[in-house]
Amino acid sequence: MIKRLDASPAVLVIGPAWVGDMVMAQSLFVTLRQREPTPAVDVVAPAWSLPILERMPEVRRAIPLPVGHGELALGRRWRLGRSLREAGYQQAIVLPRSAKAALPPLAAGIPRRTGYRGEYRYGLLNDIRPLDRQRLYRTVDRFVALGLAPGAPQPPPISEPALAISEPERDKARAALGLNNQDAPVLALCPGAEYGPSKRWPAEYYAEVARARQAAGWQVWLFGSQKDGPVTRAISQAAPGCVDLAGRTQLGQAIDLLACADLVISNDSGLMHIAAATGRPVVALYGSSDPGYTPPLTSRRRILHLGLECSPCFQRECPLGHLNCLRQMSPAQVLEAGAALQTEGR
Repeated sequence: MIKRLDASPAVLVIGPAWVGDMVMAQSLFVTLRQREPTPAVDVVAPAWSLPILERMPEVRRAIPLPVGHGELALGRRWRLGRSLREAGYQQAIVLPRSAKAALPPLAAGIPRRTGYRGEYRYGLLNDIRPLDRQRLYRTVDRFVALGLAPGAPQPPPISEPALAISEPERDKARAALGLNNQDAPVLALCPGAEYGPSKRWPAEYYAEVARARQAAGWQVWLFGSQKDGPVTRAISQAAPGCVDLAGRTQLGQAIDLLACADLVISNDSGLMHIAAATGRPVVALYGSSDPGYTPPLTSRRRILHLGLECSPCFQRECPLGHLNCLRQMSPAQVLEAGAALQTEGR
C-alpha cells in the first residue's frame, strides 16, 4: 500500500519475521525519515505483517515477501529483488541476520546494502556492521543503529513505536465481533506467546484476574491466534462472561480492538508490543525472557519480572520443570500493577 509519493533517495528495509520485532522496527523507520534529504521508506515483509505496516505513517510501501516462515526459497527471493531494480533505492537495510534475507537487495542492484555481520553475508552486504551487544542490548537499539552512520551515537531518546489507529476502523472491528458495549471499561488479556510455554503466565492466574475485573464491572476480552484457543478457552471457562477472540480476528482487527482497551495484561509477546504501540496502558509479564532486551516501548507500562537466579533463561520450556519465574508471580501483584497504571492515567 503506497501512502504518499516521496522523492528519492529511497531506502528499502528487509523487515523481521516476528510481530514484536516488526512493531519495534518502526523506531528505525522514524529515524530514517529524519534524515536530510528525507527518504521514502519501503519495507519487504511477510504478508501477515502488512496490517502493522499499514498503520505506520513512515512507511510508503509494504512489499509482501512471497516466502513462508523459515522457508529458503532462494529463487523467489532473487526474483523479488529483480522486480525492484527500477525503484531507485539508494540503500537497503537488512534486519534479519540470515544470508537469505540479504539476497533481494543484491538482486535489486542496490548500491549500499547495510546489516550486521551474520551467516555468510560477505558479498551480499557491503556495509557490514559489527554488533556490539553490550552497547546495543535492546533489539530496538540494534534496529535504529543500522539507520545511522557507522559508530554514530544513538539518538536520545529513541522514538517509541506509535501505530496510527483510525476511530472508524476501531468501531468497525467492534461491530464485526459484536462488541457493542461501549459503557463498561475493557480489560484485554493476551495469554499466548508464540515462542513457547516458558513465556506464558498460567491460565488459572489470568482467570483470577478476569473474575476480579468482572466483579468491578469490567468487560474482559481474550486475544490470541487460533493456536492460543486452548488457553483462552480455559480462561473463559474459569471466568464465564469473558469474550474469547482467539482465532476470530484478523491481525488488523486485533490491533484496532486492542486500541479500545482501558488496560492490557500480556505475556512478553507480539500482542504486547502492539498494545504498547497503540498507546494503551500495558502490564507486561516476563518469565524466561529479559525485559531489558525487548521491553514494551511505552511510558504507560508496568513490567513484572521476578528476576530469579534461573531467569532469564531464554528457553522455550522451563529447563527445571517448575516455571517459578511466572508461577510465583501472583494475580494480586498483577492486579495491583494494573490499578497503579489506571491511577496514573486519571
